[in-house]
Amino acid sequence: MTRPRHILAIDQGTTSTRSIVFDARGRAVALARRELAQHYPADGWVEHDPEDIWRDALATAGEALQRAGLAARDVAAVGITNQRETTVVWERATGRPIHRAIVWQDRRTAEACARLRSDGTEALVRRRTGLLLDPYFSGTKLAWLLDTVPGTRVRAERGELAFGTVDTFLLWRLSGGRVHATDVTNASRTLLLDIRRGDWDDELLRLFGIPRALLPEVLDSSGVFGTTAPGLFGAAIPVAGIAGDQQAALFGQACFEPGMVKSTYGTGCFLLLNTGTTPVESRNRLLTTPAYRIGGRTTYAMEGSIFVAGAAIKWLRDGLGLIRDAAETDALARQVPDSHGVHLVPAFVGLGAPHWRPDARGLISGLTLDATGAHLARAALESVAFQTVDLIRAMAADGTARAAAIRVDGGMAANDWFCQFLAEVLDARVERPVEVETTALGAAFLAGLATGVWTDLAALAATWASGAEFRPAMAADRRAALHAGWQAALARALGS
Repeated sequence: MTRPRHILAIDQGTTSTRSIVFDARGRAVALARRELAQHYPADGWVEHDPEDIWRDALATAGEALQRAGLAARDVAAVGITNQRETTVVWERATGRPIHRAIVWQDRRTAEACARLRSDGTEALVRRRTGLLLDPYFSGTKLAWLLDTVPGTRVRAERGELAFGTVDTFLLWRLSGGRVHATDVTNASRTLLLDIRRGDWDDELLRLFGIPRALLPEVLDSSGVFGTTAPGLFGAAIPVAGIAGDQQAALFGQACFEPGMVKSTYGTGCFLLLNTGTTPVESRNRLLTTPAYRIGGRTTYAMEGSIFVAGAAIKWLRDGLGLIRDAAETDALARQVPDSHGVHLVPAFVGLGAPHWRPDARGLISGLTLDATGAHLARAALESVAFQTVDLIRAMAADGTARAAAIRVDGGMAANDWFCQFLAEVLDARVERPVEVETTALGAAFLAGLATGVWTDLAALAATWASGAEFRPAMAADRRAALHAGWQAALARALGS
């Protein structure tokens, strides 16, 4: 019997759930997608219904297999990648969530983080986790659920409840409630994991008031976590790869060597630089995070997180009605020679790295009577590129080598105008791969490594191919002037 050579990857993101079937060349052969409803119950609050997430994951997985003409026996493994810090708590007995999922963008725990900082605990958190005290991460979200939903803390301490990021919730459901586990990349985003030991930290659990009984087992990113319940796809399939979306994109972009950089432009923008087997501590408020763990060996990355990238384009569409489709921004940006002095600082849910200002709010500056929608669309695209520059500069200030090239993926990476402008302001090559579904591909790579579809990292790297390359040609003084304009607008948004 021929060994299966296809991988099913479930890519559960902030605004949609997608399932993609990949072949042994690392190419997508079938895709299914469903949009995910967003819930905004209060200012700065963002929630998802976990049942929507599960329903869409199961439906898209079945649709993708059907479109590929494959049965469960044809699939070597399932890989999962996910929005990372989004927090779910459910009943072990029934699998039923006790509350909507609290999304990574949610800012409801900003005051709790401020109190912890004022108590002088951030140095401990930073040292153990590589993170900062910010509502972005899961730990304070989980504490909020324990302290707010009636009876939750008592039930958690009795072992009746389970916590997980989205990967853990999907794994629980896929395995029929048999497996409560996560991988090191998702665990590292909780504020509860010692990233050097790769396990939950008792001192941090006490600090945040989290019962250990709630937490999943922390495993490698590549390895068999369990199998799917036979009734879901007609036969059991190993679930053999899990990574948070940004680490999965780094892996899917084959950034296996120290110094290699990828930047994903989805709802937010997340730039990761491979630092090898040693975690590098940032002096400029960047994050230190596990990139992946294979065979018990952890590779680390330095990360800069921008909360709003594609979400700014979505706002142009849904909030302003300026465009009907995100792809229209390419043509709009080309209609005008520059942004006419208009700057958009997209701090709709605060600002991420390197500022970490949850209180910041969005700002448009430089408007005149002859400013048009094209100028605003161009300013929105430019804002994402300028934020990327700020991350690269912060990494350079931490002593990392200047990258000659940056590999890009995500929805915005399909925009040629944006990629060229990014190359200009970064003064570096921008490389877009042939296979743009790199987040899902990273999960597939991890699952395929564990099940023999690929033998090693070299075999994975051999599948990566450039689809387009953008080279800088902008004069240095022009680049400096553009960035100075951005910095002035950013200072206004930060209130300085």
